[in-house]
Formats: sequence, structure tokens, C-alpha cells
Amino acid sequence: MPEQKPWDDASGSGAISGAGAGGAMDLAVEEGATLEKTPGGPQGTGPSGKPRSLWSDAWRDLRRNPVFIISALVILFLVIISIWPSLIADQDPLDCDLAKAQEGSQPGHPFGFDGQGCDVYTRTVYGARTSVAVGVLSTLGVSLLGGLLGGLAGFFGGTWDAVLSRITDIFFGIPVVLGGLVFLSVVTSSTIWPVIGFIVLLGWPQIARIARGSVITAKQNDYVQAARALGASNSRMMLRHITPNAVAPVIVVATIALGTYISLEATLSYLGVGLKPPAVSWGIDISAASPYVRNAPHMLLWPAGALAVTVLAFIMLGDAVRDALDPKLR
Repeated sequence: MPEQKPWDDASGSGAISGAGAGGAMDLAVEEGATLEKTPGGPQGTGPSGKPRSLWSDAWRDLRRNPVFIISALVILFLVIISIWPSLIADQDPLDCDLAKAQEGSQPGHPFGFDGQGCDVYTRTVYGARTSVAVGVLSTLGVSLLGGLLGGLAGFFGGTWDAVLSRITDIFFGIPVVLGGLVFLSVVTSSTIWPVIGFIVLLGWPQIARIARGSVITAKQNDYVQAARALGASNSRMMLRHITPNAVAPVIVVATIALGTYISLEATLSYLGVGLKPPAVSWGIDISAASPYVRNAPHMLLWPAGALAVTVLAFIMLGDAVRDALDPKLR
């Protein structure tokens, strides 16, 4: 057979070579259209074909986690009674009758009375307002202060990072309870703000260290380097690219620490340096009930039980959030 040259037949190999670029492009377009029509979409996309994010995957996992559902319902109930305690308690927590001191359960008073003749049920319900307020506000303050300082230290590094690291080491060396005894013993206010200020003062280094490490990890990713090469400013890189991808560990630690802050407030109030009467707090009630635990155990069991359930609910919520946001646990 005579040797066939590539230019002898326009419909031969030349056409095939021409189909190499155009045909491949058409095939890719057809495959893309097919994937868009697929209900489930390709792997890594949602039902609408859009790429799934860390937050959407985390929310999907949380909705299927019974631990998250139970703890979230308990916390929702605590928040509701903290805002509107009169929904389930129609009495005044400061309305006391010494004639009924240390008496047990009675009709209309299911938890009995404390040493001053106050209704234990009403004081337990109103005590949730103080504990939840201290926990939430302290967590917000710690997260904002620690996240800001730690994020800046991790992003800029250098002298700022070295100074912040040494400051956090100093604060980590201060015992929390001892620091509370010293700091709050000179405060005469019976409001929650001195306690919140003390918790923020000693709690921010933990969040700062977590935020610093998370920002250092995030700023080494390729998309941050690409944004820097394109001339993005430091503020834009921090807000648009680094913070959304570095905030997950901070949220997890802050959620777990919220329960710790509630127990810390109760501990300080129990020692007499936290909240002070006439404030209503579980720590104050536990402290007042301690001398009578043998004769009237109900005075101690109900506020202590409410404190334990609250702290446990927030710790369980934090564990569920950690499992959902940690890709290594998937």
C-alpha cells in the first residue's frame, strides 16, 4: 500500500488531530452538564451541586448527633428560664419566712425551704439567670480579647508574638482560685461584673494561644499566599481568608470553657468572694446549705444538681461541636 501522508486526507488523521482539542473540550462540557443534572452532585458537593463547606458538613453532623440535640435542648431551656424565670416560678426568691426554715417539700414548694425560709425551687430557678449570664458574657469577653491578641500575634509574628507568648506564660502561672481570692476580696459590689472581669482577665491566654496556632496554620495555606501575591492587604487577608478558616478551634474551646466559667463563678461565690447576697446564685445557696447538709440535705442537693446539669450540658455541647468541626475525626 502507498504511504499515506498526514496532509493527503483532510478527513483522516488531520480531522482526528483537530478533534483532539475541540472534541475533548466538548466532552468535558457534556460531562459537566451531566454532573450538574445529577441530584446528589459529584463527591464533595451538596444536593444542589454547590461545594460543601466545613460549616455545612458540621451542621449536618450535629443534627444527627443525639449528644448535641440533648445538650442543646437543655441549654435552650436554661436560656429561656434565665430570661423569663417567672414562666415556671411565680414567687420572689427573696421572699423568706423564718418559721419555715429548713422544712422539706410542701404543696406549692416542691424543693422545700432553705435556712432563711426561702423557697429553694424559686431560688434554684432564678440562680440559672446568674450562672448563664456569667458564663455567656465571660465566654464572649474571653473569645474576643484572646482571639484578637492571639490572631494578631500569629499573623504578624516577630516581636509581637514573642511578647504575647511571655505574657501568656505569666498568666498561666497564676492559680485561678487563688487569683480570685486576691482579686475579688477587695471588691464590694454584689453584681456579676467583677466576676466576669476576673474571668476574662485570667481566661484570655488560653484562647489566645489556640487562636495564635490556628492563624499560623491557616496563613501558610496556598490561598493565603495567592492572595498576598495578588496584592491583598493584611486586613483583607485576615478578615476574608484567615479568620473564617481559623475560628473553628476557638469556637470549640470557648464552648467547652463556658461550662468551666459557670462552675468557677459558683466556686468563687461558695468561697464568699464572688457574688454576694442579696444576689441569687447557686454558689451562694450551696455555701449557705453546707452547714445543714445532714439535717436538711434538700437545701444542697437541688442547687448543686442544677449546677452539675448545666456544666455537663455545656461540656457535652462543646464535645459535639469539636467532633463536628475536626476533619480528622470524620
